[in-house]
Amino acid sequence: MRKFLVRTIPIAALALFIVVMLSNSFLKGPITKNDDVKKSIEKVIENINEDQWEEADKNTDHLSKVWKKVSHRVQFSAEKDEIEDFTTNIARLRGAIHTKDKPNAIMELYEAYEHWMDIGK
Repeated sequence: MRKFLVRTIPIAALALFIVVMLSNSFLKGPITKNDDVKKSIEKVIENINEDQWEEADKNTDHLSKVWKKVSHRVQFSAEKDEIEDFTTNIARLRGAIHTKDKPNAIMELYEAYEHWMDIGK
């Protein structure tokens, strides 16, 4: 019995670690209705293109909440730099929306989208 446990526990632990580290694409996807990062980014882009700055601000708050949920799920399987860069893009986006700077807001959203796509690789 001891030999079985001595061999099985390390193998099971390694298998679990490998599954967690490779679960990026599954964990970053929407699990509930309120955690779709891609859809949230698209909503903010649409608001900015239509010059709906108040709605863009509300949707940016929603994007930030959604990102916090998802970042907790992917933190073990994604690169730390990608997570931090996405968070920085949201902060810069808030500033661009506050000043109603359309080019910079769109730029930050597309950069955030690229970071989002890189998290799943």
